[in-house]
Amino acid sequence: MKSVAVLPGDGIGPEVTSAALDVVDQLGLPLDLRFGEIGWECWRQEGDPVPQRTWKLLEETDTCLLGAITSKPLREAEAELPDGLRGTGLTFVSPVIQLRQRLGLYANVRPVADLADGRFDFTVIRENTEGLYAGFDFHGVDDALWNVVGGHPNAQVSGPGATSVTLRLQTEFGMDRLLRYGFAHARSRGYTRLTLVDKPNVLRHSSNHLRERLELVAADYSDIETEILNVDAVALWMVRRPERFGVLVAENMFGDILSDLGAGVMGGLGLAPSGNIGDHGSYFEPVHGSAPGMAGQGRANPMAMMLAVAQMLDHLDLSVPADELRAAVRTVATRRTAVTYDMGGTSGTREVAQAVADELAQRSRESGAEGADVEESCAERDVVARLASLDTASVSDALDSLGVGGVLAQIAARVPGARAAGRAFTVTYRPVDGDGTGFRNAANYLDDVPEGSFVVVDNGGSTTCTNWGSLLTRLAQRRGIRGTALHGSARDIAEIRAAGYPLFSTGVTMVSGKNRVELAATGRDVVIGDVTVRPGDIVVADDNGALVVPAEHAAEVADRAERVERTEGAIAEAVGAGLRLDEARRRFGYARPWDGGGARPGHA
Repeated sequence: MKSVAVLPGDGIGPEVTSAALDVVDQLGLPLDLRFGEIGWECWRQEGDPVPQRTWKLLEETDTCLLGAITSKPLREAEAELPDGLRGTGLTFVSPVIQLRQRLGLYANVRPVADLADGRFDFTVIRENTEGLYAGFDFHGVDDALWNVVGGHPNAQVSGPGATSVTLRLQTEFGMDRLLRYGFAHARSRGYTRLTLVDKPNVLRHSSNHLRERLELVAADYSDIETEILNVDAVALWMVRRPERFGVLVAENMFGDILSDLGAGVMGGLGLAPSGNIGDHGSYFEPVHGSAPGMAGQGRANPMAMMLAVAQMLDHLDLSVPADELRAAVRTVATRRTAVTYDMGGTSGTREVAQAVADELAQRSRESGAEGADVEESCAERDVVARLASLDTASVSDALDSLGVGGVLAQIAARVPGARAAGRAFTVTYRPVDGDGTGFRNAANYLDDVPEGSFVVVDNGGSTTCTNWGSLLTRLAQRRGIRGTALHGSARDIAEIRAAGYPLFSTGVTMVSGKNRVELAATGRDVVIGDVTVRPGDIVVADDNGALVVPAEHAAEVADRAERVERTEGAIAEAVGAGLRLDEARRRFGYARPWDGGGARPGHA
């Protein structure tokens, strides 16, 4: 069993992490996932973006999966601290830099692959600890530096106080371990060429030093061809002939630029994974940033995180499931029926994740690796996935056609754009009897909710206190819970929206429920309005609201709802082509779409 510290981070980090881990569940891997906190919220609340508890978690686990982390300039960071921490000397230091330095992660490994045609597949390995990013950056130089740069004519005109200097640090220790890692990586992946990227015709002395170290280390890897190329030439050939490369090794800044260029070559940051590796530590992450402006919209591309997971699995010697995951992502990306906006599509984060999970399930079925029990489990997941991809209006039409009520009245979406479906886990609250003092720990039930569930909480529709907030949201995401429908009131809506968690409730209030309600029961039928929700029924929710599909009707409802959407799509297409609305509706069976299935224009 391998242990993994999962640090979702902030911005879109929790969304893509949760979506990727849902897909990983499909693989049934021997992984012990242990969740922790890192990033901007830790800084805002504690003045430390990497709390000591997180360092302890990293010490106790084999590797780390990192979501995305927001960083802000000095003044903005100081302004977001709590009042009691401002002016106390706390300085925001990027968690990524802290991880790399404290864990000694000297190799930044960036795979670059053609997911569509397989035309190229190479790796950029960037030195993480020295080079031009070593931190020797000065504005206003002292006497020692002035003795070095003062002879430059521009410096003579400007003077020491108006001159800036950045030093490129390259040590034999740093160069040797990076080169050896690069050669070992090339050999383990079957690459036959290692390209050292530098600027030897300009940075003559430091580049010559690097060349000498390359020649020394290369003597131990006679099976791998080596070359030294100018960084500008490599940039050109990465675009024009990326298939010529195997492993590219570069100092910090050159590697930084080339690795992002590689992401562009393969289709964008939404497809680019990254690993940071040292002798005794590692973490894996998508290359894209936290994109706080996109948080909660459900539109982020989760593929980079999935590919980062695959890279992590390789590192943990789980190469077979890593290849399976990469192949599933490649198929979905190539098919382009479920891709996000950055790849020219309209699908959301969860839809893409579900498409990859479905592809994995299909591959598993085709391989014959699943037994009868697993096949049945996949069938259950399939009907949930089908319902999750449908608009609740279509699902409601299908329920109406069967004479089944399902709409959870007055329960509204609190996170715009969130869409989810899952098996109902029911919870009932009751008012506290007595003096109403003392916390009742009413929400401890969440520790026992199965992964993939949709929590349905009944507090009688009361909005006099809350039954859900940001803490429960974070825990629910870590446990893989699909969403929450609350016949009651929630709080911390801004934080929940930022996390992108599908929350639906009767009301919103800041009044605490900790000493006003207590847990009555879990796993019992819940009645909301005139609709009964039973444990195991399927809850489907989106911007329209939430509804429940009785388990015994799930497959038929999915069939009928899919026909409704096909029919309405056909009608819209026909009207767009000039047909009268009444004629289009008649032709495509608008009154009873579940009888026909929505023929396309020209095929009526």
